Amino acid sequence: MKGSVERELPFDAAESKTLHMRGNSMRENREASQTPTLDGGVGRSKKAISRNFDMHVCGESDGLIVPAKRANKAEARYALAAESAEERRATKGNAPQTLSHRTQSRGCESQGLWRVRQAARRDKRMRFTALLHHITPALLRASYRELNRSAVPGIDGERWVEYRKHLEARIEDLHGRVHRGTYRAKPSKRAWIPKTGGRRPLGISALEDKIVQQAVRTVLECVYEEDFLGFSYGFRPGRSCHNALDALWVGLTQRRVNWVLDCDIRGFFEAIDHEWLVKFLEHRIADRRILRLVRKWLRAGVSEDGEWSRTTVGTPQGAVISPTLANVYLHYVLDLWVERWRKRHARGDVIIVRYADDFVLGYQYRDDAQRCLAELGQRMQAFGLELHPEETRLIEFGRFAAADRQRRGAGKPETFEFLGFTHWCGTRRDGKFTVKRKSMARRMSAKLKEVKDRFRVLMHAEVRTMGRWASAVVRGWMNYHAVPGNRASVVFSVHRFAVCGTGPCVGVARAVAAAGRGSACSG
Repeated sequence: MKGSVERELPFDAAESKTLHMRGNSMRENREASQTPTLDGGVGRSKKAISRNFDMHVCGESDGLIVPAKRANKAEARYALAAESAEERRATKGNAPQTLSHRTQSRGCESQGLWRVRQAARRDKRMRFTALLHHITPALLRASYRELNRSAVPGIDGERWVEYRKHLEARIEDLHGRVHRGTYRAKPSKRAWIPKTGGRRPLGISALEDKIVQQAVRTVLECVYEEDFLGFSYGFRPGRSCHNALDALWVGLTQRRVNWVLDCDIRGFFEAIDHEWLVKFLEHRIADRRILRLVRKWLRAGVSEDGEWSRTTVGTPQGAVISPTLANVYLHYVLDLWVERWRKRHARGDVIIVRYADDFVLGYQYRDDAQRCLAELGQRMQAFGLELHPEETRLIEFGRFAAADRQRRGAGKPETFEFLGFTHWCGTRRDGKFTVKRKSMARRMSAKLKEVKDRFRVLMHAEVRTMGRWASAVVRGWMNYHAVPGNRASVVFSVHRFAVCGTGPCVGVARAVAAAGRGSACSG
């Protein structure tokens, strides 16, 4: 890391920030430690806001008795106090624990990664020259445990359970090869999954590649989570599709939006330019060893039916590192550009919500939307990307869309689809404008067909096996689609699931209906 990361002391080491009733008290102050937030900052105190304890607190309340006496010759920021009064521990309490911060995988960041995060937050132009040493055997071991245990094996044919044998020796060997530079990335195994209107290619990495990619992803997230903008939601810690849907609903209902630009990038993961991606990474990453690892994964190639093919563009969709690299690419190509454009060139309000390569923009004025669409197409072409001509549409959408289109005789406002939901203009019971959502019809039909075909395969299996699978399908469907305003679609889908299960077994249909009733759905 370029430069040294200083440890900042915002106040005297012996001075308490606890408020006193009157004047300066010389009594000892008991300080309740604060909860670290997901982004590495300091959160709320356990006693300051709520009577309930915070979750995942890495310290104990009233753990330290801090002397209230001010030290001599104490500097404000960098220098430690010359004669700081001695602090003592409470009579009762747990042993001191290392202050670490939660990550997406429910693990804890090391102190080194926490300092990387703090340095990236303080200086947005800092380039990190030494990051590979953060990839330790402990991080590789934690990365191994974070992987999907039932995932399909890659070209090496090794599964998660098999790798667990002699795990410590294998992790030490992998760690040594990574740091010596003798680690070699294996080609990704090509697989195809069904997609609406065709098939989608996936790249299944070897198990050791997944482990190293997960470790590098953890390190990169400490840097780039401080850079990514707030309207980016795809594949980020602490963010989900539901957060993106809620942000879009708030933007459409509370901002002055009259036009919506629904965008989708054609073949995004297969069109990422390798040279541009490395250049974007070099804005923050100056450690050549980390960049060399990324290049190895990009150039490893793809193996399909035993034949290896070279890859010059794109990242394997399905690889552990691909979502992070995709977010970095779109951060520089799209996010920063849109943020600058709406501040410098837009006449009215402009909102944007992005989830991976699918994003929606809202405009107050039509001319802003048309100019932005034209310039956005040129921006994408400059970096090897292209807006999908069929799935990119500019529609009239907002609180005045229905009245304006009725006055012109143009019919009802058009709808658009985002993250599996169809959005359309509606009204609440009091007559005010709102955005309503329902599950996409074609996705529901595809899911029902998949359930029906699966029931035919399990027709002669035990009732318990069929019921367990059917309950899991219904719970998974409702966990995603049970959002406010989508009650009718959820009830209909559960009913259709039960109908599909009636043929093979009545007991399965009952299990499906019971799972549907057990899940909460707010309408």
